[in-house]
Amino acid sequence: MQEDFFTYQAQTTPHPLGLKVSRAKGSYIFDQESHAHLDFVAGVSACGLGHCHPRVVHAIKQQVDQYMHVMVYGEFIQSPAVEFTKLLASHLPENLETTYLVNSGTEAMEGALKLARRFTGRTQLIASHHAYHGNTMGSLSIMGFEERKSAFRPLVPDVRFISFNKESDLEKITKKTAAVVLETIQGGAGFIVPKDDYLKKVRERCNQVGALLILDEIQPGFGRTGKLFAFEHYDCVPDILVLGKGMASGMPVGAFVASKEMMASLQDHPKLGHITTFGGNPVIAAASLATLKELTESQLIEQTLEKEKLFRRLLVHPLIKEIRGKGLMLALILENKEMVDYLVLTAAKKRLILFWLLFEPKAVRISPPLTISMKEIEEGCDQIMGILNEYKPASVN
Repeated sequence: MQEDFFTYQAQTTPHPLGLKVSRAKGSYIFDQESHAHLDFVAGVSACGLGHCHPRVVHAIKQQVDQYMHVMVYGEFIQSPAVEFTKLLASHLPENLETTYLVNSGTEAMEGALKLARRFTGRTQLIASHHAYHGNTMGSLSIMGFEERKSAFRPLVPDVRFISFNKESDLEKITKKTAAVVLETIQGGAGFIVPKDDYLKKVRERCNQVGALLILDEIQPGFGRTGKLFAFEHYDCVPDILVLGKGMASGMPVGAFVASKEMMASLQDHPKLGHITTFGGNPVIAAASLATLKELTESQLIEQTLEKEKLFRRLLVHPLIKEIRGKGLMLALILENKEMVDYLVLTAAKKRLILFWLLFEPKAVRISPPLTISMKEIEEGCDQIMGILNEYKPASVN
């Protein structure tokens, strides 16, 4: 199967980890020899309720028995999508009342960018250096990392960049700006949190010049930071909210949320301003509904901050220079890339799943399921500390 994997399935890098998966449950992924691998990554923050959460699995199976895809998005009334969007609205500020369901985070961002331009009549987009919002052409255009996008130019025009947490850059937001697009917490950059009321100040500047604020919560959304949505920590409500990853417990999904008035601008002049065949798929919507109910009816979100404290208490080591992030969206900052590679690859051999971040070579991702137990955290952190204790620079080996 490994040979077929490399022959027939397109690859994203020359050296994938290549774990041969047989099944997954809770905080563990099992290989074909039935070895359990403790998962500190959760499908890159997508499996917030762990693997195969019973409530989600039941909802999926129940929906599959009723109907699956029946019509392109927006034409037929299907209860899973209606129930999910209504419940979501009840947990969001009043201006975020209408949800457009799509298939992935990057498609949600594409829709949000179109909506901002359509509603404002402006074209300029402002994003952040070291931002990551996906890899389709619009999302790539607002990626703040030239090395990753130069090979695909020309991209969407009229995009400007500011530095995250740099207040003086806010002057670049003007009456020409359709929207400012920011991750509530920067992901690929190394889990950078906003400081000194930064997001609140961006919100105020957008209000001054009539620009929209788009917050990307594809990764920090759905409980990962200790609130249902990360913007709740920072007294900043966006005009458009972009969602994905943990929204459906590992099923392919995305959404962008705005006011009913704003979203209506995609309905006409032209009609079908945004269209998607499989967005709002009833099986995916059922998984999303079950996920949201579990998050809001349980104590998982509140427990996330306690689990963060445990990680921070246990992961104290001379080679760990800093732990960035919030909740269970954490990044260990080590001295160099060599050390990061050693930790991630050695952990994989010891059946602990860690991962890299996109743009910060000194960072190791820790984004386990929100359902992870304190004992599992202790076991994984003990592995990490042991691996770091054994580290010797390549020049010494």
